[in-house]
Amino acid sequence: MRIGSFVEKYFWLFLVAGIVLGLWNPVNVVMGRFLPKILLGLMLFFVFLKIDAIEILENIRNYKLMIYITLVYMFIIPLVFYSLLNFFNPEIATGILLLTAMPAGVSTPALADIVKGNISLSMSLVIISQLIAPFTVPVLFWLINLGGLEINKILIFRDIAILVFLPMILSQVVKRFFPVIVRKTQHLLTSANVLLLFAFVYVALSSQRDLILENPLTLIWKIVILYAVFILLHLLGYIAYFKGSRENRISVAIGAAYMNNGMAIVLAASYFSPEILVFMVLSELPWNTLLEPFRRVMAAIK
Repeated sequence: MRIGSFVEKYFWLFLVAGIVLGLWNPVNVVMGRFLPKILLGLMLFFVFLKIDAIEILENIRNYKLMIYITLVYMFIIPLVFYSLLNFFNPEIATGILLLTAMPAGVSTPALADIVKGNISLSMSLVIISQLIAPFTVPVLFWLINLGGLEINKILIFRDIAILVFLPMILSQVVKRFFPVIVRKTQHLLTSANVLLLFAFVYVALSSQRDLILENPLTLIWKIVILYAVFILLHLLGYIAYFKGSRENRISVAIGAAYMNNGMAIVLAASYFSPEILVFMVLSELPWNTLLEPFRRVMAAIK
């Protein structure tokens, strides 16, 4: 088996390894603040090399689909989870609301590629959800009477420009001037993204290692709740677009379950209690370990 095929088939081993290494032997990098963004930018660059930017624009033009999907997993799902959990633990409910209200993570097109989803649809959902997040997240907290949450819109738009549009433009330039090289390396792009995801997980977990290991026993029940929520997000995302093709439903499920939890961590650190911050950091565990089970389920029902 070729190395590239091995990496693509057993990608979950690399994600788990990133978690283990981040907690056991954290990396200390000078560029810790910027390295995750660089890694995500590279992932998107490789993803864009596999698709045509025109396909993304065509999906965005389907405004009815974009509105429906956005309404479901940026309003309805967060409010339903919050309402159910608020009866048992308001603090956990607030953390889940913050987490599920986040836009689709910028790495979701790479994840959709791994599980054979519609990459261009996944990328379209990333762009739309990132653009409207500065407005939808404050509205959600206003609806449940948790005011005081402010989001730096300029920062979010800057990140979109760096992490989404710049890789998209660069990839189209490379495809235009080096088509032969791109065509010959297509089969290596997915495995390259798996290795980049490993590096991203390793760096992210390393930065929060002390916080996670401070009192691990008290975190077990929170981890159980997070896994239950993430499993439900996969299911709800998949059935929400019940009229779509299998590839489209997979992409919607990925967008719903693999939100931008890095943004959630930043917001939690700025506006919420330390307990909610820990909860956001713990979301890295299901975020990085449930993709392989989901891929296997999708392969079984193909």
